[in-house]
Amino acid sequence: MYANIEASPQELKDHLLAFMDAHIYPNETNYHAQLNAMENRFQTVPLMEELKAKAREVGLWNLFVPKSHGGLSNADYAPLAEIMGRVLWSPEVFNCNAPDTGNMEVFMKYGTDDQKEQWLKPLLAGDIRSAFAMTEPDVASSDATNVQLSIMREGDEYVINGRKWFITNALYERTQIFIVMGKSDPNNPNRHLQQSQILVPRGTPGLTFIRPLTTLGYDDAPQGHAEIHFDNVRVPAENILLGEGRGFEIAQGRLGPGRIHHCMRLIGCAQRSLEFACRRAVSRSTFGKKLSEHQSIREDIAKSFCEIEQARLLTMKTAEKMDAVGAREARDLIAASKIAVPNMAQTVIDRCMQIHGAGGLTGDYFMAEAFNYARWCRQADGPCQVHMMALGKQIISEYAA
Repeated sequence: MYANIEASPQELKDHLLAFMDAHIYPNETNYHAQLNAMENRFQTVPLMEELKAKAREVGLWNLFVPKSHGGLSNADYAPLAEIMGRVLWSPEVFNCNAPDTGNMEVFMKYGTDDQKEQWLKPLLAGDIRSAFAMTEPDVASSDATNVQLSIMREGDEYVINGRKWFITNALYERTQIFIVMGKSDPNNPNRHLQQSQILVPRGTPGLTFIRPLTTLGYDDAPQGHAEIHFDNVRVPAENILLGEGRGFEIAQGRLGPGRIHHCMRLIGCAQRSLEFACRRAVSRSTFGKKLSEHQSIREDIAKSFCEIEQARLLTMKTAEKMDAVGAREARDLIAASKIAVPNMAQTVIDRCMQIHGAGGLTGDYFMAEAFNYARWCRQADGPCQVHMMALGKQIISEYAA
């Protein structure tokens, strides 16, 4: 049901590289032209559906599915995610885009048979999209126990009230289901048992889309990030995931793999930026010699190469530890990757933009949008400071014992 991975990891990598060369890179301009021509930027880009069909035909589909459900190990998936990360919109072509991958894993791990039938199957088929609603505008959501949206039981229903924002996919016309985290037992003395997660279908009365949000001016359409409100939203009691008080547990199980997937894709962004910068350096001249002959350029290229390689090795080590002992026991390396890789990508992409001069700031190259992705990844799935706080505590405990 979940995956049909028949090729070896190396064969998948070769097929994916060939697909990118044949269908993704040549269509970058066409994709953005179609997107910008649409009256509603949160509709489906026609080219996306064409490319998804091609990817399914050649077996490059649902590559994210974990080994426990018939898919790939984290270590085998990492190089594939890096390749997909070289073009920001391409993961959806292969049904490997956030937040849908994380949401599908939630259904795989925690969903009932009915929930899997209703939501997981069409997500795996790429027929619908989904959203995960946790972050709120009125509290510091870096501490997930702060969420204030209320999920209250009334008879055979739950009533949901509150505000969420930076909800990726919320405005996308294909999004049909929201996984929503809120408080169902706010007075529980164990603050990690106060939260629950519940399913809210699109179109449920009281679910209101307030506005699209931007990051550094980018709306990230058609997925986007939105502010949404829940005003006495009522859903059946069976829409609760796993049971009341299990929301924090689900969030921890969901975010571990998602964090490392972002890191994998960001390495692809940084690697492609470096390649662009090298080509730029041999094609432009200043002060009587090529950019590539200037010491400062060579130093920036050398530092960037070293930093990408370090981040790639850390990410691979993290993936291998997750495969060996699970995400919970690999939380130290997951945190280290989540701290190091977005910062690395932001720094490397910035250097490569600089080598491109003013053009590096424009949409003529992919780097400005990639820089935006790296920057918001320093906040997404927990800001760097939270991961540093948790990792520091863990390391001190380990070595001071």
